[in-house]
Amino acid sequence: MLTAEGLTLHFGVIPALVDVAIEVAEGEVVAIVGESGSGKTTLLRVLSGLMAPDAGSVRWLGADVHAMGEAARRRLMRTDWGFVHQNPRDGLRLNVSAGGNVGERLMAVGARHYGNIRAQAIEWLARVEVDATRIDDLPRTFSGGMQQRLQIARTLVTNPRLVFMDEPTGGLDVSVQARLLDLIRTLSRELGLSVLIVTHDIAAARLLADRILVMRRGRVVEQGLTDRVLDDPQHPYTQLLVSSVLAA
Repeated sequence: MLTAEGLTLHFGVIPALVDVAIEVAEGEVVAIVGESGSGKTTLLRVLSGLMAPDAGSVRWLGADVHAMGEAARRRLMRTDWGFVHQNPRDGLRLNVSAGGNVGERLMAVGARHYGNIRAQAIEWLARVEVDATRIDDLPRTFSGGMQQRLQIARTLVTNPRLVFMDEPTGGLDVSVQARLLDLIRTLSRELGLSVLIVTHDIAAARLLADRILVMRRGRVVEQGLTDRVLDDPQHPYTQLLVSSVLAA
């Protein structure tokens, strides 16, 4: 579904991406892991059309993402794609009710019947384990974990085919992280979603991902099936990442 090759990007003289290639198949969850500054979030932004590379291509169902017009990319992000930000406040409208946040995305793809929109909002709040009685509450009154759940509901209500996730459990308490990861895993399997997730958390990658890419200094140093990479890492950097988790 999504393919990229030869992705290269520099920030001044600093290489952010170096000849990166990646594929995401239908229904597949792919994790991009690495330490801060490895290039993983930059890669996600390039793949999702938010940032243009210096060289290389990104294709969605054969169409060149970066050759599309801005309007076409925005339409793609409202329909086939979704984006879950690390900070849910970047993906929510804080002065609009919880139900309104979910309903806005439905309206963006043509929904107009208020009763149906509200019913779908209630259904999705329940699916992400947010009490439906809070449908008229503002997101600013929610905890961080509940805001993230609301952002996920807003993103998935239009049934996208591919969802980009940038550290979706970052900054949350460990117990909240565990419940949110379980929710993401359940929804991705139930809906047959393709998911491209950036995380520094090796345990999260093992739980969620079918395949994993390990990045260091803008390069993919190792990739493959998640269990194979994490149980038998070949690259010294991957070995260091895995051993640091085991030692923690």
